[in-house]
Amino acid sequence: MERSRDELNQEAMFQPPNSTPQPAHGASSALEKVLCNTSLPPLKRLWVASWIEIRLLFRLAAPAVMVYFINSFMSISTRIFSGHLGNLEFAAASLGNQGIQLFAYGLLLGMGSALETLCGQAYGAGKYDMLGLYLQRATVVLFFFTLPITLVYIFSKQILIFIGESENVASLAAVFVYGLIPQLFAYTVNFPIQKFLQAQNIVAPSAYISFATLLVHVLLTWVAVYKIGLGLIGASLVLSLSWWIIVLAQFLYILWSPKCKSTWSGFKWEAFTGLWEFVKLSLASAVMLCLETWYFQVLVLVAGLLENPEVALDALSTCMSINGMLFMVSVGFNAAASVRVSNELGAGNPKSAAFSVVVVNIVSFIVSVVVAAIVLWQRHNISYIFTNGTTVSHAVSELCPLLAVTLILNGIQPVLSGVAVGCGWQAFVAYVNVGCYYIVGVPVGCLLGFKFDFGIKGIWSGMIGGTMMQTIILLWATSRTNWNKEVEKAKERLDKWKDIKEPLLKN
Repeated sequence: MERSRDELNQEAMFQPPNSTPQPAHGASSALEKVLCNTSLPPLKRLWVASWIEIRLLFRLAAPAVMVYFINSFMSISTRIFSGHLGNLEFAAASLGNQGIQLFAYGLLLGMGSALETLCGQAYGAGKYDMLGLYLQRATVVLFFFTLPITLVYIFSKQILIFIGESENVASLAAVFVYGLIPQLFAYTVNFPIQKFLQAQNIVAPSAYISFATLLVHVLLTWVAVYKIGLGLIGASLVLSLSWWIIVLAQFLYILWSPKCKSTWSGFKWEAFTGLWEFVKLSLASAVMLCLETWYFQVLVLVAGLLENPEVALDALSTCMSINGMLFMVSVGFNAAASVRVSNELGAGNPKSAAFSVVVVNIVSFIVSVVVAAIVLWQRHNISYIFTNGTTVSHAVSELCPLLAVTLILNGIQPVLSGVAVGCGWQAFVAYVNVGCYYIVGVPVGCLLGFKFDFGIKGIWSGMIGGTMMQTIILLWATSRTNWNKEVEKAKERLDKWKDIKEPLLKN
């Protein structure tokens, strides 16, 4: 009789989501119970646990992938419109977007990613009042860091010429970048809001908002570029406007949605206190993500120093646009992994956190292999999405094997970075990235590209080697993690926050 009750309990786990109540904080007590239930046969325990985790994972990952994919496609669609103005305009928009704009994107998204650790663990622990304060504190910090970044945008032409880009391309790229200055300040608000919602497992509303904005963005860009004739500056200004539409819509959702009532209680003066503790973690997050984001940005900049830089930039930018678009799938899994791990650590579920790491890596790897196969299959045709040139098309098809390898690595590396963020390992990963990317990857790539005359293929191959080394190190570190200790560290981090907040509340 006791056995039959166990079987009924296990069958209940396979019912539709509404019939299996989960804790409000998003961590799975059912998953932890299954993983700790040694009376179940190992294969059955693995099957039941996998079903629970995959269901939780896809509930987060699917809309997160959609959000990042749509946001990325807004930038890509802007480059597509620019590319059909001419090859020079396409090179300028690509250089401005991937050479300058990604600098700010990586820095501010990285700083905002500190909320994945803080909000995720606080939400898992049921400390809901902490999330709204973290959101405001992050916005304040990001705003002050955005001000000096604006100078990079203003002097983008001089910077691009200084590093060796041609004056024609640099001048047009600067025009494109000027229109992205409003987008820079949209990042300041958007990234904290995005992480605030993700930590609560609220992702679908952002996906709907992004999709609706994309439709508006494409229409307005077409009008600005072709009907009004604003060219590159019109395309970039519309992109900035679209990002502000997303920010406003998401903030209105926070104000009006009953799901955020326990985590958002209005603006607090405490947001201007305890900033240094947040800055330290956010800077570590920023350095970690920036070193990853800028890695392939360096590839684009170095390619501009090769012979026939216009064709080189167009071919490489096409591949990087495809990589960036498909990378959003991995970033979606990255966000899901970060939320799952941080929620489980905050809830005190070490086995669930460890199991989530394994499942999300396997699923993301399978998806990346399928995507890489499709890219290889269509390698002769994909460039025509961006430009009509047959020369560029031939160059892109030759680079597609390297693109496929990069896509497969992207199925693992970003997910492991998401796990690191969920645990709060940002500083460790930053050191790993410096060594693998900039001490090994970039020098080896430049050596192969310039010294041995392999061109773009040599530069990219060397940088793939750096990514592979970083992935192996992160796999090794993750496999040796003591998840019980990570639970204790999460508790200590929450206690440190209380030490800052409680004196303020007494006053």
